[in-house]
Amino acid sequence: MIGMNIRVLRKKHKLSQEQLAERVEVSRQTVAKWENEEALPDIYKCQILADLFQITVDQLSRDMNEEQVHELGPKGKHFFGVVKVGERGQIVIPKQAREMYQIHAGDKLVVLGEDATKGIAILKSDGFLEFADMIRNAVPKGDDE
Repeated sequence: MIGMNIRVLRKKHKLSQEQLAERVEVSRQTVAKWENEEALPDIYKCQILADLFQITVDQLSRDMNEEQVHELGPKGKHFFGVVKVGERGQIVIPKQAREMYQIHAGDKLVVLGEDATKGIAILKSDGFLEFADMIRNAVPKGDDE
C-alpha cells in the first residue's frame, strides 16, 4: 500500500530512486525496500515524503489503487471527479465534496470565474459574503480622523 504510493508518486514527480533517496536522506536501497513493501518509512520520513509530494501523511498511507495515487492533488487541493452540466447549467456536486465542505440542500453558493484560465470556483456564501460586507463597510485608514 504505502510502497506502491511512494513508487507511483516518485514516478509522477519524475524522480529516480536515487534522487528521492537524496531528498529524504536515506539510501537508494531503502527507497527500493519501501517500494517493494519490504520495509516501511518511519513517521518522520513519511512527513518528509508527504511534504515532498505535496500531499498529507494520511494520503501517503491510504490504501488506493495506482490511478487514485496518480490523481492525488497538492495538499489541500482535491479532485472530486467530473460532473456534467445540464441543459439549464445545473451541476451535481459530488457527495464526497458536499460532505467534506458541509454543503447541504438549500445552501447558497458563490460562483466566481477567471477569464485568463476560464476557471470557475464555487464557495459557500456564508463566510465569503460576510467577508465581502466587512471589506465594503470598512473605513479606509485616515478617513476616521
